Amino acid sequence: MSNKVFAFVALAVALALAAVTQLIPNEYFFTAAYTVLLFVILATAWNILGGYTGYVNFGSAAFFAIGAYTTVFFYNAFKAPLAVGIVAGTLVAGLAGLGLGYLTLRLRGVFFAIASLALAVVLYVFVVNWDYVGGARGAYVLQPREIPFGMPRYIHLIYSVQLLMAAFALVVARAIEKSTMGRGLAAIRDDELAAECSGVPTLRLKIFSTMVSCALMGMAGTTFPYYLSYIEPSSAFSLSYAVNSIAMPLIGGMMSWMGPLIGAVLLGTVQQVVQVTVSSAWNLLIVGVLLVLFVTLAPNGIMGWVDAWRRRKGR
Repeated sequence: MSNKVFAFVALAVALALAAVTQLIPNEYFFTAAYTVLLFVILATAWNILGGYTGYVNFGSAAFFAIGAYTTVFFYNAFKAPLAVGIVAGTLVAGLAGLGLGYLTLRLRGVFFAIASLALAVVLYVFVVNWDYVGGARGAYVLQPREIPFGMPRYIHLIYSVQLLMAAFALVVARAIEKSTMGRGLAAIRDDELAAECSGVPTLRLKIFSTMVSCALMGMAGTTFPYYLSYIEPSSAFSLSYAVNSIAMPLIGGMMSWMGPLIGAVLLGTVQQVVQVTVSSAWNLLIVGVLLVLFVTLAPNGIMGWVDAWRRRKGR
């Protein structure tokens, strides 16, 4: 399937799922679906750098928060609508990723991971002390009185927007994977020194991968203030975003665009069920247990199982 056909199919599926808003009266379904779709975007974005390129990013929550607080800034300054916040948050997070990549990706090993973690801490302190976006006390983002596109509730609009953004993230990830650039990123992941000796522009590809990954993470956070109508630093920089964005691709499989999707839907759904039936405090424990099991028993994730089964079937 070509990238254009896949993009058309993804858009058609997203629009069909968005039409579900007219059929399901239970609002909690859309609240839970929004959270799962948020994790789909975060996991897909992380995998572009962590899975395709082999560079671990511990600062997922930082870029998510950049997207969220950029939306808050434009709302406070210009009362900008959601669409403007999405575009601005994605661009600002992409520029932050570009700067981080340019400064740190010339070094190899764990330096990028340490820098991404340090960036999250620095941004958290900066936001806590920035009164214009609420500081430590948080900020409110009022939902508009009129809901566009004939949506029955505002959560239905947020769900539909998040669904389209998740489809866009999957299209971008698949296009990169199937392109010449994707093969260059795979060469960097397997052996960066050999790839550089073979003529692969390693630094340029790594910076591009970092910029796209961080931009998509920021895009995931742009709807967050509208979803809650209130945002504070502890919720935007939550540890669950950093942990889940790493665990979901590992569980689903990091070598394919489909792995993060499978991991996010599976793990995100389990977390939502546990949150309702037991307690949300169990979510990170479940992630940790599943992560240990998959790293030990299936280091290539669910897609690794599928690929191994296909090879056995072919023989």
